Amino acid sequence: MSDTNGTNGTTEATDPADTLKHAMIEQLMGIIGAPDDEDVARAADGVVRELDALLRAESEPVA
Repeated sequence: MSDTNGTNGTTEATDPADTLKHAMIEQLMGIIGAPDDEDVARAADGVVRELDALLRAESEPVA
């Protein structure tokens, strides 16, 4: 199945940071839906930490 721009609808083949950003949005939506669920919060925290580490690594100067 293709979307309007001719791709198959997956974004995972693009930038890893973009993939994590989308995952973060999904996790945050989960928190909105279940604000007292500690497992949902832990999963969201993991995605945020992974994205933070990736973005920090990308911003470090190359020697």
